[in-house]
Amino acid sequence: MRQGKGKNFYSNLFILLALSFFIINIIKKPTLTINSAKRGLAAWFNILIPSLLPFLFFSEILILLGFVDILGELLEPVIRPFFNISGQGAFPFLMSIISGYPVGAKLTSSLRKKNMISLVEANRLIAFASTSGPLFILGAVAIGMLNNPNLASLMLMPHYLAALSLGFIFSFYQSNESTRFHRKKKKDYGFSHLFQAFKYSQDRPLGVIISKSIQDSTTSIILIGGYVIIYSVIIDLILSSSMTISILSTLSNYFNLSYDLLEALVAGLIEISTACFKVSSLDISLFYKILLLNFFIAWGGFSIQNQALGFIGETDINKNVFLFSRLIHGGLTLLYTYIIYLFKYVNTGIPISVSPIKIDGDASWLALFYNSTKLAFLGVFYILLLGLASYLLFSRNKKRAN
Repeated sequence: MRQGKGKNFYSNLFILLALSFFIINIIKKPTLTINSAKRGLAAWFNILIPSLLPFLFFSEILILLGFVDILGELLEPVIRPFFNISGQGAFPFLMSIISGYPVGAKLTSSLRKKNMISLVEANRLIAFASTSGPLFILGAVAIGMLNNPNLASLMLMPHYLAALSLGFIFSFYQSNESTRFHRKKKKDYGFSHLFQAFKYSQDRPLGVIISKSIQDSTTSIILIGGYVIIYSVIIDLILSSSMTISILSTLSNYFNLSYDLLEALVAGLIEISTACFKVSSLDISLFYKILLLNFFIAWGGFSIQNQALGFIGETDINKNVFLFSRLIHGGLTLLYTYIIYLFKYVNTGIPISVSPIKIDGDASWLALFYNSTKLAFLGVFYILLLGLASYLLFSRNKKRAN
């Protein structure tokens, strides 16, 4: 009891000191605070709402309609042997790959709250179903910041290979625990049996399902917006504080490291977008930039992690498993980046962009919303095709075996 009270005391003391630091700096630097908050609000409204809202909305509808149960039946033969979770777990993972942070954590939490996956499965799933999306990695970072569209194999592949590796590693997590606590063994009634999952939609009108989906997705996007705005202010206050400048200057002189590099490392721990921008501006080789960028994208930063923890906190999912997996994801991404570089680029060099890339900076809110909605539909369509192919393939093999 005393040890627990001691931990709570130090934790509360740290929170109190951190809050005091930020309150004092907000009062001392009102202009910086307002500009940071404006930048975070603009990023949330202009980028995150049109990009993420369609995925959050349609995902909630699909869960309530029973699509995840159908997908679970289809992908069970593929998911279970590799990741030791039910087929339902494929949905958060695949949607996370398509849409990016923090959709995977949100969907995993939703499935757990609806008791569609066990606690053991949720803990395994949360470790690897939290990834960045290709639009951010390639569109924002590779093209927008590095001006190089030829980096797919060095940025996308390590990120998703590391996620798959995490899934396999965590398949051994609590392997002695049962993951089928709420599922009755079903007979194989053939292909039509898959669509029994639509029983969920029969119990409630479509209007109720749509209303519930709008409510949940809106709540989620507001929560994400709050974190984005808060961390935009936090990162600027930390980097502009005299204490941070003094510490980084001392470390820079002592270890003979660039001050800008140390500043990028601090930013990488806290907020991913600022970190990527700072790393892309460093005067170091492209390969070292890619290593740093890949680690920070996989790590996610405290901002992304707290967005995910906001959803995880509503369930009994182990937060420590999620946080530990972020560190392992970053380490595995570095390893795969180096391996791919050795096999593909060590002799030829990393291809660079010769001419400047034109990015449409005037893309409207509606255009981004339309493209995200289209991507959500296509993603669900291809996920369903993957499930059907998996079901037909394994059904044939099962019949041949019998």
